[in-house]
Amino acid sequence: MIGIVEKTLFERGGNVIVPAFAVGRTQEVLFHLHRLTCEGRLQRPMVFVDSPMATEATRITREHLELFDEQAKRLAGWHARGENLPYLDFTASAEESMALNRIRSGAIIISASGMCDAGRIRHHLRHNLPRRECSILFPGFQAQGTLGRRLIEGAERVRIFGEDIPVRAAIHSVDGLSAHADQKALLDWARAFIQAPAQTFVVHGESSAAQTFADLLQQQLGWQVTVPEYGHVLRWPDFLAVER
Repeated sequence: MIGIVEKTLFERGGNVIVPAFAVGRTQEVLFHLHRLTCEGRLQRPMVFVDSPMATEATRITREHLELFDEQAKRLAGWHARGENLPYLDFTASAEESMALNRIRSGAIIISASGMCDAGRIRHHLRHNLPRRECSILFPGFQAQGTLGRRLIEGAERVRIFGEDIPVRAAIHSVDGLSAHADQKALLDWARAFIQAPAQTFVVHGESSAAQTFADLLQQQLGWQVTVPEYGHVLRWPDFLAVER
């Protein structure tokens, strides 16, 4: 992440656009940017959080520092201003959000939604994707069919707000920031159930991974598991009736 940010901001003179989930991922990105700047490994950046939900989630996070580990407590001064700290601003109004698109260089803009299918992030992509000096940095998984996934897979042009937008910015994906439990952790969680659910539905992740996990639940725990397809209907309260 350091190399991407410094090359984009200070060598190419562009912006770094970060599509991030408002709860959890935005705060994690802020933590790492703050840590890297405090350690002197990253030149002082201008960071803007452009998501009302992310702003509120960050406020709540900072009100409960007693839940942090010691390292996180030391680095939790996200709102602090200082010579060796990132410049950090939280935009509130639509006007403030639009004003960010007048910044041509030196900004890290963190905005939602994380997969780019809605929210203010689409405006920032519209303004920065055509610029070769900019970078789009994805810190999270991008599901099939989303704009984020198309960008990661190398789309040369995308449609945003009915416009055909050329993709000239550099596209990067940072692994290792996912907050999702892996297969083993989910199985351990399921084993803790005193009584198995009457019916379990696996609806998250790629279809092949979802089916693999469903098979493990059936084989190892004896659970009744379904991986619904698009259009399946669950009729309450009959958990076992799944219809097309």
